[in-house]
Amino acid sequence: MDAFEAIADPVRRALLQRLADGPARVVDLAAEHPISRPAVSRHLRMLVEAGLVDAEDRGRERHYRLRPAGLSPVRTWVDGLGGRRPPIPESALDGLDLEVRRTGRERRATPTTRTTGTDQPDQETA
Repeated sequence: MDAFEAIADPVRRALLQRLADGPARVVDLAAEHPISRPAVSRHLRMLVEAGLVDAEDRGRERHYRLRPAGLSPVRTWVDGLGGRRPPIPESALDGLDLEVRRTGRERRATPTTRTTGTDQPDQETA
């Protein structure tokens, strides 16, 4: 199982989020979910297979901890989405910026008339 398949399930994502806060036993993790402890154990086994979680036996208990390096394929994929170019070419944005500056310059250079609330227009000069 790869990391993408592992995080496709909402229970496994919730387990990963919980383990991001620190290691936990199966019984503790099962107490936080409305599913049985064997079901939580099966999800944890899949997370171990995907390399997202490590399991350590301590006496009769098994403690699980997040393995952040296992998420690197997902992180790489998400980072690749951020490098996409905008749907509008940058040259179009440069042309728009030039047009806005030109229009602003023309407006400042041309006298405008505006009303002051009275019936007579008030003339403004730049």
